[in-house]
Amino acid sequence: MGRLFWKFFFFIAIAQITATFGVGVLFWIENLERSNRNSEIDLSPPASFMIRSAAATLQFGGPEALRSLINEGRPHRLQLYAVDEENKDLMGREVPPKLVEEARHLLTTERERRSVELVKATNGHSYLMFIPAPNDEFAPPPGPGPGGMPGREPRYMKERGPKPLFFPTMPLAVALVASLVFALLLAWYFSHPIRHLKNAFNQAANGNLDLELEPVMSARNDELADLGRDFDAMTAKLRTLMESQRRLLHDVSHELRSPIARLQMAIGLARVQDRDKLELTLERIERESVRMDKLVGELLTLSRLEANVPGSMEEAIAIQPMLGDMISDANFEAETLGKQVESQIACRVQVQGNPELLYRAIENVLRNAIKHTAPATTVQVVAEIDEVGKLLHLSILDRGPGVPEEEMNSIFELFFRSSRTKSNSAGHGLGLSIARRIVEAHQGSIRAANRPDGGLRVDITLPFMADEPARGETVEA
Repeated sequence: MGRLFWKFFFFIAIAQITATFGVGVLFWIENLERSNRNSEIDLSPPASFMIRSAAATLQFGGPEALRSLINEGRPHRLQLYAVDEENKDLMGREVPPKLVEEARHLLTTERERRSVELVKATNGHSYLMFIPAPNDEFAPPPGPGPGGMPGREPRYMKERGPKPLFFPTMPLAVALVASLVFALLLAWYFSHPIRHLKNAFNQAANGNLDLELEPVMSARNDELADLGRDFDAMTAKLRTLMESQRRLLHDVSHELRSPIARLQMAIGLARVQDRDKLELTLERIERESVRMDKLVGELLTLSRLEANVPGSMEEAIAIQPMLGDMISDANFEAETLGKQVESQIACRVQVQGNPELLYRAIENVLRNAIKHTAPATTVQVVAEIDEVGKLLHLSILDRGPGVPEEEMNSIFELFFRSSRTKSNSAGHGLGLSIARRIVEAHQGSIRAANRPDGGLRVDITLPFMADEPARGETVEA
């Protein structure tokens, strides 16, 4: 059992013991109060019936008739008292003053009027008649009967005797045992899944991310089960990230191996070649160095995007001017290859984000389209505005070989090259991956599809925040 188990058990047990002891003390105080309470008047129906009978007997038969009635009832449980103005009992018995005072008080209340009667007898005395409660330990023993003969002691006085003080030992013991048992079960209920969590975290810390808590805690439906499911989701994400990291290292090493090998070969040739061919070798070395520098730059950009540190994302970017400059540069490059770029970019809106990164993302897609479109064809750039959803839809269409449908979901992955283009492609397969991460960092989306009449279509969707201000207007920060 762990420390948490004993903490749960200790605090719950202390709470239960305190509550049980408090209830026991209340019972004991109540019992003590009852034991010290003065004699009470019997208000039961049999007592009321006997009082009414005694009142009729005294009223119509006189004191002697009542005395005979009391003598006849003395062996029984109900003992009737008849007290005159001087608090003297008709039978000569001693009556506690508090009992008489309570009887006179009940005489004034309408509700208890039938349990206490005040009747004026033929001898001129008024007698207050009442019967003590059967559990009254202060009720005096009966006085002498007619002729001075001692009356018999009431049977209930012999049976009950003096009532002892009572402390609820047995209820306290039962409640204490039950509290401890339930405290034990509750502590086990909470500590058992926590031990599974502790073991799972230890396994994860040691590198084992294959352990899952869902099968172990599937029967539960509480916060601890939710924590177990969150742990499984965390380990699944870590496994994906680690696998992605291993794949990235493998791909990077593979991409760097080729230019490094070519550099080493060029350097070896430079050492043995004459000066006439040395210039060509140096150009080769420079070209491979540029390729490596470009690859490292793209990897650094990708690393920043993966780490969610893309820089400032608070600038207002005017899309139409940015697209105009980009298309102008791209068209110059396309014309040298016998290709063209056409555009429909009437989109005077602003997008919030990082202008340098967003420019690079769109340019990567556009340059990729120019690279793969067929000679003497046109790359189209179309921008549309969705005023209702506040979205900018940008489409870049080419007339290249397209992408096989089974590879369509992979073209935005790292170092991916389509089977239709990788043989003659000089890229590294990072352009579209970087574009996707930049667009997603701007709360947008990017997707690709083959055109029905040949070529590839890449759609970029970005939320825009406002229309572009007209010339001469100032924009408030």
